[in-house]
Amino acid sequence: MNESGQPPEKTRESLDEAPRFDLAFDASAGRLLRVSPLVRRIVAPNPGPFTFTGTCTYVIGEGEVAVVDPGPDLPAHVEALLDALKGEKVAAIAVTHTHRDHSPAARHLQQATGAEIIGCAPHHSARDLVLGEINKLDAANDLDHKPDRALADGDVWQGAGFALRAVATPGHTMNHVCLELVEEKALFTGDHIMGWSTSIVAPPDGAMRLYMDSLEKLRAYDHDVYWPGHGGPVTQPQRFVRALLHHRRAREKSILAALGGGALAVPEIVEKVYEKLDPRLIGAAALSTFAHLEDLFARGLVQTEAPPQLGGRFRLA
Repeated sequence: MNESGQPPEKTRESLDEAPRFDLAFDASAGRLLRVSPLVRRIVAPNPGPFTFTGTCTYVIGEGEVAVVDPGPDLPAHVEALLDALKGEKVAAIAVTHTHRDHSPAARHLQQATGAEIIGCAPHHSARDLVLGEINKLDAANDLDHKPDRALADGDVWQGAGFALRAVATPGHTMNHVCLELVEEKALFTGDHIMGWSTSIVAPPDGAMRLYMDSLEKLRAYDHDVYWPGHGGPVTQPQRFVRALLHHRRAREKSILAALGGGALAVPEIVEKVYEKLDPRLIGAAALSTFAHLEDLFARGLVQTEAPPQLGGRFRLA
């Protein structure tokens, strides 16, 4: 799920090191196409401001395969995937996180194939709701997802001629896990990193400090390519991660600058920080701004009534 939609957000912060988002992805839905020696991809028919052209479902291996992020609860997508895999065995269904555009089809695919569901743990939030708080993205969560085997950081699932290693990346959601295809130095990044847009970080489901830590974590890896949950591949992973970190730090500075004139509510900060934002994405921008504010409050840089709330007013410490 993205933060900024299409076209990518433009803010008043410096864009000198901003990520170079790729909107050229035009893979049509419903067709399983090879994208690397070990990987095939099929796009679900669920385009939108949060999903770009649709959820990317990946098939790893040949003959006996693993399916990564089977996608939303759309029978047409599951049928297209099963038709494309006739004559092959689905050995595992791996899920990066439990947003409804990624995980619900796992249960339908399991019913059809008997494959085990692996990957992320069930949904859980970064923190409890505070008094009077409503989870703005609760409907986006697949609360029925229960894997047969949750993969912790570093766990390996061994397939037929390939291995998937879990890389825990909490932040976008607390249970988010990327999956490394060892043989190709490739990483399936779900919604943690996408080449077409930034990702939303929305409390209480996600946490900005953990998201930033997870970005930093990937800088220690030497991957050749990222395969994200939406859009095309990221072919210069290290450069892109550095740009995303710069983007988030610049966003933080923009928020602090907006607060410089006095106490402000989240909608006022969004108006000052974001330009030409798709109206459908104002709510998402507000939640990511609030995630930054929670982090800034925890670090003593911002003041508000404790605990921070989406409807509160914030000021510089």
